[in-house]
Amino acid sequence: MRALESLYLGTKNTIIFELFSLLIYCFSLLYFILNSELTVAQIGVGYWGPNLLRNLVSNEECHVKFAVDISAERRDFVQSLYPEIQVSNDAEEIFSDSDIDAVVIATPVRSHFDLTMRALEANKHVLIEKPMATTVAEVDQLGKLAESKNLIAMVGHTFLYNRAVRHIKKIIDAGELGDIRYIYSQRVNLGRIRSDVDALWNLAPHDVSIIQYWLNNSEPEYVKRVGMDYVQNGVDDVVFLSIKYPNHILANIHVSWLDPHKIRKMTVVGSERMVVYDDIAENKVTIFDKGIDRMAVLGKYMDFDKPNPLNFNHRSGDVVVPEIAWEEPLKVEIQHFVDCILKKTPCLTGVDHAKQVVAILAAGSEKLVFLEN
Repeated sequence: MRALESLYLGTKNTIIFELFSLLIYCFSLLYFILNSELTVAQIGVGYWGPNLLRNLVSNEECHVKFAVDISAERRDFVQSLYPEIQVSNDAEEIFSDSDIDAVVIATPVRSHFDLTMRALEANKHVLIEKPMATTVAEVDQLGKLAESKNLIAMVGHTFLYNRAVRHIKKIIDAGELGDIRYIYSQRVNLGRIRSDVDALWNLAPHDVSIIQYWLNNSEPEYVKRVGMDYVQNGVDDVVFLSIKYPNHILANIHVSWLDPHKIRKMTVVGSERMVVYDDIAENKVTIFDKGIDRMAVLGKYMDFDKPNPLNFNHRSGDVVVPEIAWEEPLKVEIQHFVDCILKKTPCLTGVDHAKQVVAILAAGSEKLVFLEN
């Protein structure tokens, strides 16, 4: 009897001990998740860099240790806002620092590939401003290196983290627009003129990445480009990019920094409905129940004759403006980058997506020439 009691008590104590150990493990894991912090550095704090840096600093899972810029003025700017961040003009200080887990690169396009390669070689996760590189071969090389080292290489296609863009994606995927027929976009403004890249490579990555996202990364059948250089020789100020996708889907992208209007608008025309995304409007998404339906006419042989211009129904129904809560896309993008590293979240704008965008841009350019300032 005593032997049975001892066995019972021993088993009971073992179970309690195992449950207690499991509880400690769960609390430890939860504490690790809640208190995990990435040590991050940023290279480039020029035009777009301050926005990235602001969101990195405000992210509770990031500790920004370093900011690098070749301009003393920009380094002083960083120190005036964030005195706790170390500044330098030498990116090697970042690459050689074993405390740094991830690097954000916001430098001129021509430096993206070399800096990203150097960061990956130094075992750092990388978020690169668009485009990731300037050739498909370069993106492939970055992807292979990142995969071999189990690192995240992500490109900053910020509009894919925009709630309005994501709302339209849900509408398309749900079939509410019917068959997608064509998409066209305008991204034009007077300035800011650049000399390192033309208007296509400066502005069109946004529209190409959005269209690829909406069309589930469909591979184009062909890409055609028409552009002209008016202000600087060899640097197109205006470009019209036409893309033909499978299933008879057309896309046209108009980009320019030589235009009297500031327009950031995309239109998707479907067989059932149409939707307009206007990034600078208060109501960013408008859905139109409009279209033209063919009306079949019964023929004398009990078949349907070929419709003539009078056998079409012009449909004009409701106009819907969905309420979409605003959240800064760049904040969402930075959080996604962090989640990809800490939580192994699949990367929305990783190497595969970056490669498709670069392939389309490259197909629209016989060659990409960088001009020194």
